Amino acid sequence: MTEVEMRAATVDELSTVESLLTEASTWLAGRGIDQWQYPPHRDRILRALQQGDCFLALADGEPVGTIQVDTFADPEFWTREDEPEDALYVHRMAVKRDSAGAGLGAFMLDWAGECAVAAGKQWLRLDAWKDNPGLHRYYEGAGFRRVRIVDLPHRRSGALYERRAAPGAG
Repeated sequence: MTEVEMRAATVDELSTVESLLTEASTWLAGRGIDQWQYPPHRDRILRALQQGDCFLALADGEPVGTIQVDTFADPEFWTREDEPEDALYVHRMAVKRDSAGAGLGAFMLDWAGECAVAAGKQWLRLDAWKDNPGLHRYYEGAGFRRVRIVDLPHRRSGALYERRAAPGAG
């Protein structure tokens, strides 16, 4: 993999982030997967940009991926027993299709784990689309364990995953 730099995306890069997410949703649709088949949540992305929680992966100065990392534990998914304040959460991770297969997703997840450690958190968590078993295998291969599936009729996401923030920790 080419050397990759991670940095916070700026508000004026909203279209870049949206483009990465839209490309991912188009690719998923082409594979018969209905995940992300809606316009990107511009309001959520803009808020993440304003708060400094949306990041770009750059290779040779060009955006090749995006990831949002923050403290938002969706209350419909993460319970008080999960100690949600002890984790950072990954949202809206996407890799440019011509950069896929080079380990960029794993790199961004490891980087997010480092952010969690730096923030004093023990866990890196995410929720994934419930009916995308390929995505489940991907996260399990990246060291995440399935916590549970939350099945809410109004939510397609709900496969909850976590891994220790520090690699190799318990």
